[in-house]
Amino acid sequence: MSDYSFAATSKTFAAETGTIHYHEAGAGDDLLMIHGSGPGVTGWANFEGNLPVFAEHFRCVVIDLPGYGKSDAVEGDPIGSCINACLALMNGLGMERTHIIGNSLGGIVGSQIAANASERVRRFVSIGGIGMNIFSPFPGEGLNLLTEFTEDPTRERLVQWLRSMVFDQSLVTEELIETRFRQATEPVTMATSRKLYSRESIAATAEMFRGENTHLRIAHLSSIKVPTLLTWGRDDRVTPLDLALLPMRLIPNAELHVFPNCGHWNMIERKAEFESLVKAFLLRED
Repeated sequence: MSDYSFAATSKTFAAETGTIHYHEAGAGDDLLMIHGSGPGVTGWANFEGNLPVFAEHFRCVVIDLPGYGKSDAVEGDPIGSCINACLALMNGLGMERTHIIGNSLGGIVGSQIAANASERVRRFVSIGGIGMNIFSPFPGEGLNLLTEFTEDPTRERLVQWLRSMVFDQSLVTEELIETRFRQATEPVTMATSRKLYSRESIAATAEMFRGENTHLRIAHLSSIKVPTLLTWGRDDRVTPLDLALLPMRLIPNAELHVFPNCGHWNMIERKAEFESLVKAFLLRED
């Protein structure tokens, strides 16, 4: 029986910009799993439960993006540094052509790689994240709570944010709260969160996507030529379901699956259904 524990799968790669921490398990076609953002998030926090299932069929690499988990922070554009870290790790590990699963921020990063380095990607799966608000306001509830936590990082504000992430409130356990709060208040992790989610950063993002600049948020989507599976929680309060409408239309080879009674973490909240769906999609004949 394989050991899929944190310690057994934990590895590091020395990139030019610093250490990249990741988890590796399984054999087969490469599968890069890219986590989302938020207080205390890591690759392990997002995909710990899914790793044993996908490792039965794929060589799974679960990255900690710069400034998250055990990866060094990188100065400059936070999205760009995440894209560069993924490409550096892919190059370093000989991942010439990989499937990608990206959650939220990881979906944004994965979509850019799929659009701009399509020869490196087999199939792309997003878990929320990409697209643009059509009917819902920006920022939405989940992002506003995340901003409030980065400005005033208390345990109570963390709990409020965690509860906005899921439909099933029983998932917000004391163990989850304590683990996330401990990691979230680590100085490097907190600095990384503030780059993306300070009130000034969110306001700048909102301004960037208004008027004549609106297209910048979605311009790359039509360049994603690889088979793409968009997965969404019907009750997502961070990136609401209407964000999926433009990616569904603009990505030529896109499919959309919506999980009922599910928030932003469908790989956790609808674990078995997510794994069955995504596994079938990734193993499908070209």
